[in-house]
Amino acid sequence: MSILIQNGTLILPDGPVKADLRVDAGKIAEIGPALSADGCQVIDAGGKLVFPGFIDTHTHFEMNKGTDRETADNWETGTRAALAGGTTCVLDFAEPEHGHSLQSALDEWHSRADGHASCNYSFHMTIVDWDARIREELPKMTEQGITSYKVYLAYHGMRIPDGVAYEVIKAVGKEGGVVGCHCENGDLIDEAIAELKEAGMLTPASHPLAHSDLIESEAVNRWLNLAEQAGYPVNVVHLSTQRGLEEALMARSHGQSLYLESCPQYFTMTDEKYHLPGFESAKYVFSPPLRKQEDVDALWEALGEDEIDTIGTDHCSFNYATTKHLGKDDFSAIPPGIPGVEHRPALMYTYGVRQEHISELQMMKTLSENPAKLFGMFPQKGTLAVGSDADIVIFDPNYTWCIRAAEQYQNVDYTPYEGMEMAGRTETVLLGGEVAVEDGKVIKEGLGKFVHRGPSQFWR
Repeated sequence: MSILIQNGTLILPDGPVKADLRVDAGKIAEIGPALSADGCQVIDAGGKLVFPGFIDTHTHFEMNKGTDRETADNWETGTRAALAGGTTCVLDFAEPEHGHSLQSALDEWHSRADGHASCNYSFHMTIVDWDARIREELPKMTEQGITSYKVYLAYHGMRIPDGVAYEVIKAVGKEGGVVGCHCENGDLIDEAIAELKEAGMLTPASHPLAHSDLIESEAVNRWLNLAEQAGYPVNVVHLSTQRGLEEALMARSHGQSLYLESCPQYFTMTDEKYHLPGFESAKYVFSPPLRKQEDVDALWEALGEDEIDTIGTDHCSFNYATTKHLGKDDFSAIPPGIPGVEHRPALMYTYGVRQEHISELQMMKTLSENPAKLFGMFPQKGTLAVGSDADIVIFDPNYTWCIRAAEQYQNVDYTPYEGMEMAGRTETVLLGGEVAVEDGKVIKEGLGKFVHRGPSQFWR
């Protein structure tokens, strides 16, 4: 049976339009005023906003699998939580072990996700080794729908030399893909941690001191210089500082094509969270850390001026009572990461749209259209258009509620957004034309499918 969404305000590529939308056989079949309801299941979206399904560009499910630092959310719980919040597709990071092939990581992540996901999904491929063997795998990754990659300039066992980063950018660019980078200077982080520990500064309050804004901005500058030399666009993931932003804007002013991702935590909280009583601040240990209010203000201004392209979550959930406490005597041993995949749309609507930092259209572009284009899914995903997949979110802008860990789908014992009042929520979600969320509750699980992605569709 066809589904007719009536009376809603559709957030289309050119802006909001009051119209009806009909879904048939998993696709958007018709958009227009006063469509016939004959033979249709009708969903009344009066007073609601209708978005294309939201895409989370940055998640870590089942990370550190089999260790004492394994994430709290696996593919079942993480994608169920994503779906509940209106995210219909996630892009997770497949990470090969050193000395192993990219294919081994892809096979492993498929084994974890396939048949377990409640929203759609694909994978970024992490580069930890680089040699002729890995380079020769890139076309095989493209054939299997993997066209985005990630490298690190920080973390032992993950970070790569500048020359390797340069070669990766060129090789992936020739495949039509895009490389994202964790932009922090790993050597400076190591030095800062050693100095802080020598001074006996072992609490979570030292975490932001070990990850200063300079440490991010230097790495952003270096990463973009490498990309300019290589001659291909790149992505900066989880941008958090005004200084890092300024480096990117300077590169753009010189004509460089680049893309910026940030996360809700950098728009909604500050480093005051590292001065909570007891060990509570461990809940906010993630990298990069929370920043100053001036950084928050700069990011909002950039988002409002369309300078930030995508909003992911960097969802990486560790239970506070157990896993986070592994670092109770040493801040550098606290597993870095926070949950957030469930609450991103409501946060960006409440703090962005309702506070007039961004429009509903800009919210749609950063959460749906831009991710779909950058990561090779558009117009299959990321837009309300005839022929596109019927991954659709009906969002109630008048529903008020409070984020509570006790009421979340995320399988973790806290949320960094505890107690925040939301002005709007996802009410209904269609995934592939099936109603999977109703009245804010997941009613169908396991519908998620792997998204075979094509080349990046650069627009800058």
